[in-house]
Amino acid sequence: MDGRIFSPCAQGSKLLRLTPRPNLVHIAVQPSLLGATVRGHLVDFHLWAPRWSSATLILKRRGQAPQPWPLLPLGDGYWGLTLPASAGDLYQYQAGSLAIPDPVSRLLPSGVHGPTEIVDSSFAWTDLHWHGVPLSHFVLYELHVGTFTPGATLDSAIARLDYLRDLGVTAIEIMPLNAVPGERNWGYDGVGLYAVQSNYGGPAALRRFVDAAHQRNLAVILDVVYNHLGNEGNYLSQLGPYFTARHKTPWGDAINYDDVGSLHVRRFIVENALYWLREYHLDGLRLDAVQTIRDDSPQHIVAEIAARAHELGAAEHRTIVVTVETDENLPRYVLPPSQNGHGADAVWSDDYHHAIHVRLTGEDQGYYQDFASAALLPRVLSQPYAFQGEPFRFWQGRPRGASGATLPLPTQIVCIQNHDQVGNRAFGERLTSLVPAGARKLAAALLLLSPHTPLLFMGQEYDEPAPFQFFTSFDDPIIQRAVSEGRPREFADFGWTNVPDPQSPETYEHSRLRWPQAPANLEMLAWYRTLLQLRREFILPADRTAQAAWSGEHLLTMQIPARSPHLLITAAFPGAELPSPPDSSWVLKLENLQDGYSVQIHTRTS
Repeated sequence: MDGRIFSPCAQGSKLLRLTPRPNLVHIAVQPSLLGATVRGHLVDFHLWAPRWSSATLILKRRGQAPQPWPLLPLGDGYWGLTLPASAGDLYQYQAGSLAIPDPVSRLLPSGVHGPTEIVDSSFAWTDLHWHGVPLSHFVLYELHVGTFTPGATLDSAIARLDYLRDLGVTAIEIMPLNAVPGERNWGYDGVGLYAVQSNYGGPAALRRFVDAAHQRNLAVILDVVYNHLGNEGNYLSQLGPYFTARHKTPWGDAINYDDVGSLHVRRFIVENALYWLREYHLDGLRLDAVQTIRDDSPQHIVAEIAARAHELGAAEHRTIVVTVETDENLPRYVLPPSQNGHGADAVWSDDYHHAIHVRLTGEDQGYYQDFASAALLPRVLSQPYAFQGEPFRFWQGRPRGASGATLPLPTQIVCIQNHDQVGNRAFGERLTSLVPAGARKLAAALLLLSPHTPLLFMGQEYDEPAPFQFFTSFDDPIIQRAVSEGRPREFADFGWTNVPDPQSPETYEHSRLRWPQAPANLEMLAWYRTLLQLRREFILPADRTAQAAWSGEHLLTMQIPARSPHLLITAAFPGAELPSPPDSSWVLKLENLQDGYSVQIHTRTS
């Protein structure tokens, strides 16, 4: 290292020699990676801050006092510098009196306002022969790291991987891991999109978790949020045009995907998606609430993420699955670009949950009001979703959805519980406390033997008694008050009162899994394991279609495939009796008669 500084000249492709300065080297090319990249004893720092007229890096090496280093402009609002530094050193960016963490921090050990820790991304991976799990084999298990185990870390979650494999799960879906204010949060208030939450164990723990999952043939997908960022610790608007008033979302100005400066904002987001897949060997992403993403670009940001993710998977010879959450019931998300679609692999289907939930609980307030008709239950069992253009009362009578006739059922991720449907109840009640065990077993059979792609929410397989409530630990007193006072107003349509305070530590503690071992819990766990074994035997190799229908008001049948079926599920709700199988070619494989609910599963012998 000869101590020279280099900076781009006007032509952009040559190097201009500047005044020598000790212990500093800068290579003037537009950065291929934002953030801090470790290269031996050197670290490349790159920042996009077009609203800054000057930028300073404050570097604190271990055992030394903080030292300022002026960043060099690279053009298009990018700044860069290469310095001697090591993993574990801390740094911040400063402009005037404002000192902030790197927006591409990999680790924020002191929280979203504190300095960034330099992270070495090297790791001794053992999954070199891992190629992923195809969507057709997915049985998803959604978990929140902070409440999944008593240790509340990724490392403590590793101890549960054998249990998940033996249950019959094939893919783990982790709720957002990016840095959030405080230590208690669902993850959707994130501001450090590249940072792994420090109290979960940080980047190294995530690598250990994914590697251990792959050793057990378990895929891992991550929930990511590209429709908004949290408020506390969000400094992006001071750096550049990350947001635009051209579009509005439930959280205010939209992330800028199609206005002035959007090219670089899109790069920031797309690179984030690839970062999780590349650096952590993740097998896919779940994009949160994409219906709230506003983008009028020729290529929608969802389509760009899906295309780039699949390109990465092809280059690395592994399956990468991109799923999206939306309540729109629109086929375009999973249709290929050649059919004007976004090219995602699957979409969360709320209708499945709502139709079953209303039938079991009788609840018909709020967004459940449109699912009171019993006719919707066989429809969601045999079609991608219920509403395919019909008027939707909860949307003030506007039409919802479009025909899903061409969509394969595995493109729909369905559930009877998930973090939203449990946690967005005022008290976070699970089905365990809402309906009897017989009803829960019936619902589990319909879910796990469906041709759709099933998702379990942590603990439902053994009837976890703990609720899953909405919890936060904001430091900003204004946001604290807004969350505590605003949460009860969200439930006006349901008539729920005395809502737990999200800021209370007790709300979080009540939401942690208890992992009970009572006989009733073990019985339900055995039921789930048996159903998942039947799924492997009779659903995976089948034509993934179904035909479902009511026989009278209380008896439901579902056969798979729709034509020439070899699996028959008969579900009797209170008031109905189970009939005999259609003919002697059907053999009873499994049944449960409990609490007035009955379910039988038959297979055809020939």
